[in-house]
Amino acid sequence: MTGATAEKHDTFVMPTGTGDAIAQFSGKELVQGEPDASSFPSGGLRATFEARGYTAWDPTSPAYVVENPNGATLVIPTAFLSWTGEALDKKTPLLKSMDAIAKSARRVLKIFGKNPEKIFTTVGPEQEYFLIDKNFYYARPDLLACGRTLFGAPPPKGQELEDQYFGSIPVRVLAYMSECEAELFKLGIPVKTRHNEVAPSQYEIAPTFENSNLATDHQNLIMEVLRKTADKYGLVCLLHEKPFAGINGSGKHNNWSISTESENLLDPGSNTHENLQFLVFCTAVIRAINKYAEILRLSIASAHNDHRLGANEAPPAIISIFLGDMLTDIYDQIEKGGAKSTKVGGIFKTGASVLPEFPKDSGDRNRTSPFAFTGNKFEFRAVGSSANIAGPNTVLNTIVAESLDYMADQLEASLKSGKDLAAAVGEVVQAAYKESKRVLFNGNGYSEEWHKEAEKRGLPNLKNTIEALPVVIRKDTIELFSKYGVYSETELKSRFNILSEAYAKALAIEGKTALMMAKTMILPAAVRYLGELSSSVASAKSAGITPNVEVLNAVNNGISDLQKAITKLEKAVYHEAEGEPYDHAKHARQAIFPALAEIREAADKLETLVADDLWPLPTYREMLFIK
Repeated sequence: MTGATAEKHDTFVMPTGTGDAIAQFSGKELVQGEPDASSFPSGGLRATFEARGYTAWDPTSPAYVVENPNGATLVIPTAFLSWTGEALDKKTPLLKSMDAIAKSARRVLKIFGKNPEKIFTTVGPEQEYFLIDKNFYYARPDLLACGRTLFGAPPPKGQELEDQYFGSIPVRVLAYMSECEAELFKLGIPVKTRHNEVAPSQYEIAPTFENSNLATDHQNLIMEVLRKTADKYGLVCLLHEKPFAGINGSGKHNNWSISTESENLLDPGSNTHENLQFLVFCTAVIRAINKYAEILRLSIASAHNDHRLGANEAPPAIISIFLGDMLTDIYDQIEKGGAKSTKVGGIFKTGASVLPEFPKDSGDRNRTSPFAFTGNKFEFRAVGSSANIAGPNTVLNTIVAESLDYMADQLEASLKSGKDLAAAVGEVVQAAYKESKRVLFNGNGYSEEWHKEAEKRGLPNLKNTIEALPVVIRKDTIELFSKYGVYSETELKSRFNILSEAYAKALAIEGKTALMMAKTMILPAAVRYLGELSSSVASAKSAGITPNVEVLNAVNNGISDLQKAITKLEKAVYHEAEGEPYDHAKHARQAIFPALAEIREAADKLETLVADDLWPLPTYREMLFIK
């Protein structure tokens, strides 16, 4: 439940009792292990005196070998459950959600006369990350403890010139990327893409699509390999959603679809208006996102992602769907009585004789949308870069499973009444679309106008994690996940506590780190500089010169502002809220969060005033542009 991978290593070597040893590995060890279940976050599922837990082999995720200096380790992907049967991991609910959507999709496909052997969801997660020189990293206590910079004035040049994206990859970074890819290929992870991202020192790696469970395991390994390999090149990989203020943060675009062994069920085909099966599945997704927008928003909520969502770099906290021109036109036709045509893109002509002509897509893309249709899949862009994608995909699978069951119920009833398949699909799709179309938006998701329009439409806008957390234990959430056997009520309540504790602890660590840095590094540097300025002013006066005290006064005022901010943050951090974990999380949001902003503002102002040779921290100017 930390969201990361965990390891427990056992040797194959067993003593024989006669002074010898043999290499032994039994089937029982492969199928079942017994690690401690009380030392991980459990949200009340396991107390310290209730330590028994089980690992269970996941045969759908291939075992692999990791080399190390002293040999190698055979890694067995496993689920992790408590002795009482509750899931203590993110893999188990994901697998259950995949079973749920497969069962629901099979009902729909049966209506179309199909009975595939396999039905599964697929994911292709694009991973954004930052790289900085490790000497800077170890000189920044905030990066070490929190994964992000709690202080840092904007550099003279950031991403304003828009020259970073798809720019030339620095030599050291390219060497690092190549080794990461080689290590990932050894693990069977099909990485495909690498490039510079929008912010300086920001990059992206993306694999091809895989079964959701396997893609999740591989995504965790990608993050691990990115971190471990960086050290060889004198770099540190930062996966925090917002390691640097004032420039883009990092996300993890979760490209999601549903397939059988022979077809992608979200592929619209060439004559989409005639593809009844696609229209049913696509409408089911639209209905699910509209009905369960708050649960989907919850799935990407964290203290880290709060810094990123809603800025002009990431989708807003309002969940909406971008369909594009072609699908929007078809649904408009359906709403008016029936689709008769499909928009085609035609041929793209460059106008240059030496360049080839090629097929043009029927619609544009929209990178401001949190949930966008991109040809044969939906791209959930709001997932944070450090997140485990199991959570969002568990939610997606479950809400779409419920929606597919709804569509199947309606279609079966319509067919039973005597309608033919085309008429039944037209009727059901039209009704579901009208009910759900408020969630569709093809415009600029970053604009203030959209926020006003979304409010008019009645779309939920859970602006931060504290607003989103209560959704976990809401009655409709419990009923949904219980119905599909993905989470029990007890497991959901445990997640509520775990997420609340994680939020409160993250802000408490940031608060304590900021106080330590402000009191022992920034304030002493500013006072030292004030002393130098004061000596210079005194010397000038003794020489009969009227000194300019503007900088002296500015530094003095800055020190005063910093001391006030320190006092406020100390009060917020060391005032323990009473009550349950969620009460602590609310206190952190209401008291620590704004106090962190104030102390940063005071410190960053001083950074622009204090002499560079006295400033105790590597600056953005240094960290972001030295390769």
